[in-house]
Amino acid sequence: MFQFSVYDAERSSLFPKKIRTAFIYTAGATEEMVKEKGFDRNTQGTEMAMQRIFGSCESFFVTDTLQFDDYAKFVAPRFDHEAKKKRHKTQFPQDCNKAYELGARLVREDA
Repeated sequence: MFQFSVYDAERSSLFPKKIRTAFIYTAGATEEMVKEKGFDRNTQGTEMAMQRIFGSCESFFVTDTLQFDDYAKFVAPRFDHEAKKKRHKTQFPQDCNKAYELGARLVREDA
């Protein structure tokens, strides 16, 4: 995005048109941990830069993700391996659907 930045008082953009952009953040942390640690607030600067350059930006977090296929192969005592697998089985398809819908909406609104 920096090749499109103009360092002037208006904070202009060289990008030739406005487009809708989005980020999907994945985290092994729970939603509560994401908020507690401020990970969600850290995205605000990126979103502001993307809005300035491209016209819009939004994001959402997918939390408590399944990080490993086999937790026994990793040192990860903080996580309940079976709970992670169960959540992945039920929540991951919903998160994928949300990501798909986000992309579809961005395309519809851009058209």
